[in-house]
Amino acid sequence: MPRNQHRRDFIKTSAAIGAGYWVAGGTSLRASRSANEEIRFGCIGIDGKGSSDSNDAKNNGKVVAICDIDDGFLDKAQRAFPDAKRYNDYRKMLEEMDKSIDAVTVSTPDHMHAVIAAQAMKMGKHCFCQKPLTHSIEEARVLGTIARENKVITQMGNQGTADSTLRLSAALVKKGLLGTVKEVHVWTNRPVWPQSKGLQIKTAEPPAAIHWDLWLGCAKKQAYSPEIHPFKWRGFWAFGTGALGDMACHTFNMPFMALNLRNPTSVEAICDEHDGVMYPKSSKIHFVFPELDGRPGLNVYWYDGGQMPPAELMAGCPKAKNGDREVPFNSGSLIIGDKGKLFSPGDYGGDAGNTGFVFGNEFKNQREFARESTFVRSPGHFVEFAKSIQGEGTPMSNFPDYAGPLSETILLGNLALLAGKKVEWDATNLIAKDATPEVAALVRHQYENGYAL
Repeated sequence: MPRNQHRRDFIKTSAAIGAGYWVAGGTSLRASRSANEEIRFGCIGIDGKGSSDSNDAKNNGKVVAICDIDDGFLDKAQRAFPDAKRYNDYRKMLEEMDKSIDAVTVSTPDHMHAVIAAQAMKMGKHCFCQKPLTHSIEEARVLGTIARENKVITQMGNQGTADSTLRLSAALVKKGLLGTVKEVHVWTNRPVWPQSKGLQIKTAEPPAAIHWDLWLGCAKKQAYSPEIHPFKWRGFWAFGTGALGDMACHTFNMPFMALNLRNPTSVEAICDEHDGVMYPKSSKIHFVFPELDGRPGLNVYWYDGGQMPPAELMAGCPKAKNGDREVPFNSGSLIIGDKGKLFSPGDYGGDAGNTGFVFGNEFKNQREFARESTFVRSPGHFVEFAKSIQGEGTPMSNFPDYAGPLSETILLGNLALLAGKKVEWDATNLIAKDATPEVAALVRHQYENGYAL
């Protein structure tokens, strides 16, 4: 099939199959640079994942500004980007560099994603933001709206979305390989940081290199702790989104793409006791999804902290090597239909090197399904973002159509953890029935210290 014809056919079918897309030819979003012009990036948060994000920006344009609350991180990044202007406060960077920046990368702790991305997009900047897209559920919806209104290119950093293995696995499920899907199981080895009730958090004066007030940003004031910055913040309700927020944008991603898992009607969690300061050590979360666009209703189960799907469901699934032993994969997803199962090992839906493992007795040859299944190969995750800015296509994991709805679904699981009971969810109006003020605050944040969405 000619490549252009393949893409035209995909455009016609993508809405029906419920996936985002990478499609050449452009959309209503505006491109700020021509294909021959260099994209100028401002990188906000430049250590950890921010290091690879800023390097991706460098490989697809020019990094003209770097921003971080930690001067030590800036010193290290300055060696990689010697000509970039450096800032501690992203607001000052956006104000002073407004005419010199086309796009931003946002690689900060979760609680600051939305306020940074919102300001940048309102200023007409294209935005790449790390996962999860936001800290609250409403923020994910709002960022999608801002992106549409300002016609900017957006992408969330769930890199597996661009993997052909993940896309083909999702396409096989859409094509009907498994028959009618009844349930999905998704699990992770997170947390890999301290997280549980009653952990003692030592406080101290912040080192001179760390601008602690800027790190806190829109969160409530509290003392500095080396147990929060630079990594362990993920386990704190005030700053991170726990095991679910850290990894579900990856491990939940293929089932979400395959089955359009948005707008659940209820969610319920079973977890270790927690104190509202740190997330529980382990949890199991049950999402109920209604019928949507012809896809029947189904149940989805999430497991973290060592929890796993029942052994009988995992029977027959390939195993990982641990020395001389074979052990279950400590992360992955399992989609169960009435004609077969699809097991996708690892975090990103492509860790096995080819399509997820399908088994069962009542399905056509997998290669035949693969030939019949339509999906578009990605030029590369960040490359999608850069090419879109230059007028070619739309990133699959864009804020309005994919990343926002995926983040809403995932963050609803944390709502159930905090509620301690089954949550009935009105997705249209973003309302959790009978929610306490603490639970409602996870839907809609109140911002501190003069910050706003």
